[in-house]
Amino acid sequence: MLDNVPDFVIIMVMGFPMLLFTVFPALKLGDYLEEKYHIEENKKRIVVVVTTILVTLILSSILFYA
Repeated sequence: MLDNVPDFVIIMVMGFPMLLFTVFPALKLGDYLEEKYHIEENKKRIVVVVTTILVTLILSSILFYA
């Protein structure tokens, strides 16, 4: 059924539910970096967004290829 759909599309679709699981750790990482290294608020937001996207793609890929 999903033979014609590229793997990347399936991984992206699986990524939407993974966002729920990755936002909290990304926020905690941003808070930790803000406390420990006194980073600015805009850099903290960048860290949170990038971490969320990367971990979402990694988790979705692991689920798809495992």
